[in-house]
Amino acid sequence: MSENRPVRLSARQFLDLVADPGTFAELPSPARESRPDGPLGWQGYDASRARAAQRTGEEESVVVGTARVEGTAAVLIVFEFGFLGGSLGERTGDRLEAAYAHARGHRLPVVPLVATGGSRMQEGMLALSQLQRVARQSALTREAGLPQIAVLRDPTTGGGWATLGAGADVILALPGAQVGFAGSRVRPPDADPAAYTAQAQLAAGSADAVVPPAELKATLGLWLRLLTNPATAPADPPDALGDTGLPGTGWQAVQRARSPRRPRAQAYLDAWFGDRRGALVGDRCGGADPGGMLCGFGERDGRTVAFAAQTGTATRPAGYRTATRLIRLADRLGIPVLTLVDTPGAANDAEAERQGVGAAIAELFGAVASARTPITTLVIGEGGSGGALALAAPGNTWATPDSYFSVIAPELAAAILKRPPEEVEATAGQLRIRPQDLVELGVVRGITGHPRDRVTEPPPPGRSPG
Repeated sequence: MSENRPVRLSARQFLDLVADPGTFAELPSPARESRPDGPLGWQGYDASRARAAQRTGEEESVVVGTARVEGTAAVLIVFEFGFLGGSLGERTGDRLEAAYAHARGHRLPVVPLVATGGSRMQEGMLALSQLQRVARQSALTREAGLPQIAVLRDPTTGGGWATLGAGADVILALPGAQVGFAGSRVRPPDADPAAYTAQAQLAAGSADAVVPPAELKATLGLWLRLLTNPATAPADPPDALGDTGLPGTGWQAVQRARSPRRPRAQAYLDAWFGDRRGALVGDRCGGADPGGMLCGFGERDGRTVAFAAQTGTATRPAGYRTATRLIRLADRLGIPVLTLVDTPGAANDAEAERQGVGAAIAELFGAVASARTPITTLVIGEGGSGGALALAAPGNTWATPDSYFSVIAPELAAAILKRPPEEVEATAGQLRIRPQDLVELGVVRGITGHPRDRVTEPPPPGRSPG
């Protein structure tokens, strides 16, 4: 593990790595009087702080200020691990609170560049309580509609990980960084050290990307640009990429949607976005579904649009939760959303039930229903029951000619109705699942094609999907 651990740069060195030259302006530090050897009178504490200051050139474990990153202004919170292990004490809390307040006052995003071992033992519970201050400031900043993007350095453990790190909207990490709530000296002796790494957090859905130091500035700049570019107009539905002829029967619609040659989400996203490098990965609950749900932010015609796209497989609970996370973040930041529906249905195996697939779908239904930012949906393949409908925007859902949307798969409908297999095709017709049927029923607004045709006005109240 040690050979993969990144070099521990000082706070100022890390500032040089990410900030545009000459743009960093340090914020003034709040004054605080404290008794000798701190609030607990911990013998030798003042001497330890003095040695840390002499060694690092800093007066506390964080340096805070404003800077531009690839041209976008932000408040940077940079931890100095050389100062008592980057630990949080009362004075650290003062600086963090001032940084967040400045960000809200000047409408700036917040970027914690975290490297900490946790709370400062020499200040006891007063140090631990700083986490509550940080959590409140983060929550107020979230309510103000300002993004928070964390960078996890080595190490990011304890309360610093559980607040400034894991509480951010987007989490980037350096390769090999030690990341986990438990530091290396307090873990169970038989704990697998590989579980406490940036790569492990990415696999568990608790981080969005592991970024090499040479790429960090560009990646951070991209995210800052994406998340500080709100818009009010809805996204236009993408044009169809596959067969633009309409299916003659319901069963033909099913066959075309299931064809392995049909364009999938990746093709639609690549064609529609000019740049979509801002991938959002994981549900922050220990899971990710990268093969079933693609989520992130991209740019089209100079503006940011969020996307959540099913890939044609059965969607896992983590996929639904990741989509919910994306929609809620986009809604808070005022960024329109594009969703692509393409799934035979929600995963229904025993493991999916243990992972709470029903609750995950319910959360997504709620996020879509309550979103204030405009959501546009395009059904690009299979629209399989509630597992597909959860991602669909009421009143603003469109369909491609090679798609279908159904309350249930025709085969399953026939089985439930105790019909023989030879009646499956007729059952598909009875379900009225073709794109043109969906337009007539008021379930979708129109069918995209080359050129776009059969476009209807938005359905009247009460005629939205479901």
